[in-house]
Amino acid sequence: MSEQYKVVYSPAALDDLDAIYSYIAFDLQVPQTALNQTNRIRKEIRSLGIFPERYAKVDWEPWASVGMHRVAVDNYVVYYLTDVGAMTVTIVRIFYGGRDVESIINSEID
Repeated sequence: MSEQYKVVYSPAALDDLDAIYSYIAFDLQVPQTALNQTNRIRKEIRSLGIFPERYAKVDWEPWASVGMHRVAVDNYVVYYLTDVGAMTVTIVRIFYGGRDVESIINSEID
């Protein structure tokens, strides 16, 4: 069996996960659905500990040049980086799939 990667969350990714839960639980008023959704996202993220390179890399800058990967979980997309040498997966951001993520990222670095 191959070695397991350590999975860590960036502060922004933790904020994203909290925002997803809060929106579903409080704005939509369905707390059990919020819990189920965040649990599905976290389960997929935990699975990245084994062979995290299995998902596609993004094809837009600036994230393409750093090797950013993406994995869809229901209506959300998890963006993450792998460090093969350190055996680490870093969850960078988690966005609703309908958002223009490329524009959001580019506006954050301007």
